Amino acid sequence: MKLFTLVKNFRNDEDGAVTVDWVVLTAAIVGLGIAVLASVSGGVNTLAQNISNEVASVSVGVPTSTD
Repeated sequence: MKLFTLVKNFRNDEDGAVTVDWVVLTAAIVGLGIAVLASVSGGVNTLAQNISNEVASVSVGVPTSTD
């Protein structure tokens, strides 16, 4: 009798299915994140280079003494 109860509980247990769902959802989110990074990285590099050029072109004057 106890064996049948154990088999019935094992058949009704759904913890493994929930774990598989979370693994699939997490993998999808990671994949989307990698895809976004790959598509945006070119624009970010260009923007960083433009900012670097602007900062390099600014001249900083040395204040003179009025004594």
